[in-house]
Amino acid sequence: MTMTAKAKAFSIERFFQALGDSTRLRLLNLMGDQEICVCYFVEILDQPQPKISRHLAYLRSAGIVAARREGKWMHYRIVMPPNIGAAQVLQQTLAWLREERAMQADRTRLSKACCSPEKFVALQGAPLPTSIDPVTASVSR
Repeated sequence: MTMTAKAKAFSIERFFQALGDSTRLRLLNLMGDQEICVCYFVEILDQPQPKISRHLAYLRSAGIVAARREGKWMHYRIVMPPNIGAAQVLQQTLAWLREERAMQADRTRLSKACCSPEKFVALQGAPLPTSIDPVTASVSR
């Protein structure tokens, strides 16, 4: 099997393993229906960039997250898995995360960082999160 074929094969086991980690759940919660630069994850979760990148790579390999480079910035967004059951599980998980207090606190911090990036040294010059159209998965500018 080629590397491309391997990357495209959806693994239900990998999918559930991706959802089985609190850092990855926090990342998914912050993404929601937005595309977010990795620098925001580092700031909001107060975790080292290599750790955040490792978890984002795991989510990408599970087919839950897509990445896009823009200059020196890496942007991440949720993509629905090709398996209908997995897509339903992911949608339900995201809805559940929205109800959790700790997850709401993360989103509040993200909102504050987006409104006042000057208060966060690491976010100087960083692109703001952008909304994603859930139907077309395209970025709104």
